[in-house]
Amino acid sequence: MKAIPPSRASSAVLNIPNVITVARVLLVPVLIYFLLGQAYASALLVFTVAAVSDAVDGFLARRFNQFTRFGAVMDPLADKAILLSAVVVLGWSGLLPPWLAAAIVARDILIVGGELAYHWLAGSVDMDPSLLSKLNTFLQFGLICSLMANAAGMFDISAWLPALFLLVLLSTAASGAHYVWV
Repeated sequence: MKAIPPSRASSAVLNIPNVITVARVLLVPVLIYFLLGQAYASALLVFTVAAVSDAVDGFLARRFNQFTRFGAVMDPLADKAILLSAVVVLGWSGLLPPWLAAAIVARDILIVGGELAYHWLAGSVDMDPSLLSKLNTFLQFGLICSLMANAAGMFDISAWLPALFLLVLLSTAASGAHYVWV
């Protein structure tokens, strides 16, 4: 989580980027509903809208200098909520191997727990996502989209799934280890 310099932080919480972030949080139960109902095409649409809205709110915040403490905290939480909801439900339903779902969740618990412990013991944490972390997030989102599209019958990636699972496991482990190291 990156601290916002006081000169760049706005006191206004209600701005377009923050409204988009809150909308993304509100998509979490909708995504879960569609996944549990095996409406995978609808779940894919919701997941894609959430991913695109993340890019849009970030662009708007930078373009119009609308950084807020609320946005700095809520944006990554919204991302994690949508991603981890999909991972847990897909793991529970058997579309994602439980061991991979557990690895993804464990990585995030490790990172958040480490940040909280560091904050408690040493003070503020000022950490930007690394290139490896961004690659990992891209691979995780790609895998989840692919699984939902596959389950919706949009295309068949069954032959590629073992390789994709391994790739995501390796990137998850590597980025988690990188966060611990840094």
